Amino acid sequence: MCGIIGYVGKRPAVPILVEGLRRLEYRGYDSAGVALASPGDIAITKAAGRLSVIEQRVDFTQPQTQGIGHTRWATHGAPTDINAHPHVGGDGLIALIHNGIVENNRSLRTYLMQHEVQFESETDTEVLAQLIAHFYEGDLEKAVRKALHEVSGTYGIAVVCADEPDLIVAARKGSPLIIGVGTDEHILASDAAAILAHTTQVVYMGEGEVAVIRPDSLRLTTLDAIPVAKDIEKVEWTLDQIELAGYDHFMLKEIHEQPEAIENCLRGRIDVKEGKIHLGGLVDCARELARAKRIVITACGTAWHAGLVGEYLFEELVRVPTETEYASEFRYRNPIIDDGTVVLGVSQSGETTDTHSALVEAKQRGAMVLGIVNVVGSTIAREVDAGVFLHVGPEIGVASTKAFTGQLAVLAMMACFLGRRKHLSPTAAAQFISALAKIPDQMRQVLDNTTATREVVKEYVDCDNWLYLGRGYNYPAALEGALKIKEVSYIHAEGLPAAEMKHGPIALITQGMPVVCIATDGIQYDKIRNNISEVRTRGGSVIAIATEGNTEIKEMVEHVIYVPDTIEPLQPLITSIPLQLIAYEAAVLRGCNVDKPRNLAKSVTVE
Repeated sequence: MCGIIGYVGKRPAVPILVEGLRRLEYRGYDSAGVALASPGDIAITKAAGRLSVIEQRVDFTQPQTQGIGHTRWATHGAPTDINAHPHVGGDGLIALIHNGIVENNRSLRTYLMQHEVQFESETDTEVLAQLIAHFYEGDLEKAVRKALHEVSGTYGIAVVCADEPDLIVAARKGSPLIIGVGTDEHILASDAAAILAHTTQVVYMGEGEVAVIRPDSLRLTTLDAIPVAKDIEKVEWTLDQIELAGYDHFMLKEIHEQPEAIENCLRGRIDVKEGKIHLGGLVDCARELARAKRIVITACGTAWHAGLVGEYLFEELVRVPTETEYASEFRYRNPIIDDGTVVLGVSQSGETTDTHSALVEAKQRGAMVLGIVNVVGSTIAREVDAGVFLHVGPEIGVASTKAFTGQLAVLAMMACFLGRRKHLSPTAAAQFISALAKIPDQMRQVLDNTTATREVVKEYVDCDNWLYLGRGYNYPAALEGALKIKEVSYIHAEGLPAAEMKHGPIALITQGMPVVCIATDGIQYDKIRNNISEVRTRGGSVIAIATEGNTEIKEMVEHVIYVPDTIEPLQPLITSIPLQLIAYEAAVLRGCNVDKPRNLAKSVTVE
């Protein structure tokens, strides 16, 4: 959720730290800071607000070649200068940055206060910094280990000490950390985006590991000091992929990247000529998956909406009972995991705490657990039994766009892949795959004509309440459309199955209220046409997403945005794009920070 950057090497640290924090801004934050270590001293610069405040205050000519930096998203304590990271312990001897939550921070704080430790902030992080300083006896690594043995909760930390200025000690539990490997230098970060300008060679820290990082050496162990062997891996993303490339915002760039992203997602996996799906990540467990009696999809937010589409796909193509669960609810109740239950976690980052914990719970109960993630080397990717990567490239905008459609594409391929091993005929599979192969070009058709969307949004951008309606596969698309406009424009919106509108929410419709209806051709088209009439009768203004060639709908609604025709199971891949554009245009017109919506973070690694 927050951003971590650390550098130890031969170059001045400040420019590297600030650049790294700039590339981590997309994750969401409300304060920032850096700490520079030199013999006998740690210099701290931190402040609430945007990173630009730090850039104005810090001296870029400082010679220190070791330091740590952080962007904070407040959990314990308001976003103030004092609560910003880094935090210090031992009268400035130790400095620490931290992602995660120290759940037993109150008892630890009480213990330290009994030992005459005084606190400046409200944060759980300062408790950890003071605890490490309390245990420090000339060996930072040993003090960190001893402190972490007393901690309950999650953490990704980087620690420096004025007495050991060529050293960073890092540790992770439930919060990602990677280490970039250069020549006589190492760069620690919570995200590859902060490293790519310097190296693509990285080491992924595993759960419960501690790293001792010096300019010319890297050593990893468990929390109990057992050595861990690690391979250096290559990050598949490039620096160009995390730049704006001429677009005004990352969200707009990523909306327009979707045709290419879905092509990359499908490449090497669909064979139109043979009518087959190849998913290398599932080959070894395909036989066991074919015997599954029940599938549970667990996810959060946008990924949960993708999971709902997956539920429809698996039940239609695989004919296996499927349910989609909020990961945050699944992990805390007593879920029924029978023999033959497969639990599938969906997460763009692969680090979503609730989803990861739900998969851990399912695995402990004997389920086969699968993952659909975008980030290679992420926690979920490393801990599931099998899975499929999205391969849609880095997503910088906080509001997910191309990762969502990538999740839909992977779920579609998985459903067809498993369906062929159950009851789906070769002819039906071939038709499905042929339609899937056309999706990228159909996305391009939608994106070639975005002017109409912009004009529609201008008319309704001052309306504070919107309604989104869909049926069948497009009901989850309606939910996602409502979430998008909430996330980036702060407009209140509600997504519903269109048939449910008359069971209460129809009372919300007022004169001129914008109602977005996904009314593409399909078996329920006549039904949603009736729902449109119900809205119009009560004064609502309908914005319809309709199939090209449908001229009658023009007479029924205020505005129509047309999309190419495709089979119903794949329609959300197409209908989601105008919904994303509606949200984007609304945010721009309302003057919102599109890529960094208030209170939100890209990767939610806390509860």
